[in-house]
Amino acid sequence: MSQRGIAQKTKDEHTMSIRRGMMTRNYLMTWDLDKCVGCQIGPTACPKEALTHVPAVLENGRIVKKSSVEVDEKKCVNCGICVVSCPTHAIDITINGKPEIPVIEYEAFPELIAKTIFRRELFNFTLKDFVIDNCPTGVISYDESRDTMRIDFDNCIHCRQCEVASKGAFEVRQPWAGSVTLETSRCVEGCLACADICPTRALHINDDGRLALADYYCIKCGACMQVCPIKPVYEDETFEFESQGMKLTRTLKKLTNEDQLPVRVDRWRVNHTPVSSAAWVEALRKLSDDKAKMVEIDRKRALRREDLIRALKQDKVSPDRSNRPK
Repeated sequence: MSQRGIAQKTKDEHTMSIRRGMMTRNYLMTWDLDKCVGCQIGPTACPKEALTHVPAVLENGRIVKKSSVEVDEKKCVNCGICVVSCPTHAIDITINGKPEIPVIEYEAFPELIAKTIFRRELFNFTLKDFVIDNCPTGVISYDESRDTMRIDFDNCIHCRQCEVASKGAFEVRQPWAGSVTLETSRCVEGCLACADICPTRALHINDDGRLALADYYCIKCGACMQVCPIKPVYEDETFEFESQGMKLTRTLKKLTNEDQLPVRVDRWRVNHTPVSSAAWVEALRKLSDDKAKMVEIDRKRALRREDLIRALKQDKVSPDRSNRPK
């Protein structure tokens, strides 16, 4: 029996992949499970609900097996939305052996805009080892032949560690604007799981052995909320939006227990290339919190909302860097 068009899934401790061979197009999607932090962004954005969250295993408040994702290869349509959305670049897709993301190629989804820029003329090269050591993903290196710093842009998660360590010679622009808050009084005693999973060390254990937050480093992935023993509780809420002259109705999950959560991540706005599609509107509405609702769904009506007016004012003000770690 021909296997054409039928997805073939393989998985080991470090990698998960789906192969699907068609007449003229051969798809390969690969998840790097070492990079994955189980942030829930992929499962939330997936329009086919093909991705599900795999919870972490904790012992005495520490992670012994980190959170991850599972994929149902029968539901996956290789659209690439999870590839675009993944904050840690844990997912790749190739078609006929070449990188290609269908939802980007067919303009159904935007590219998220994020940059890490190095300005050599501003850099004190005595700090190069310090900057390299501070990068949590190991994507910064020193090019001795050219006497400059190199960035592996394909794997940079734009955490801002280099920006702070270099005293501004690196400039980082993150895709998501938002906030992260930590209320240690609500934590389960002895639990430090969120510091274990945080890919940027925004949540970390300080010199006193206590959980601490350096919010400037947060990339708004939300992995900390997923690993916390005090889980977010959601209820279904329907919303309507218009796309290409049609009114559509979708359901999203609304957080109901924010006053009980030790750690909370909110996503307000996202920087992206221009696009107008139902797939993007639906994903945005699921991924962003209430401060962002209606911003891109109905901009004219949103302009009259006080929360958007405040958000627009914030865009004109440089980031508050008073909370940067020293």
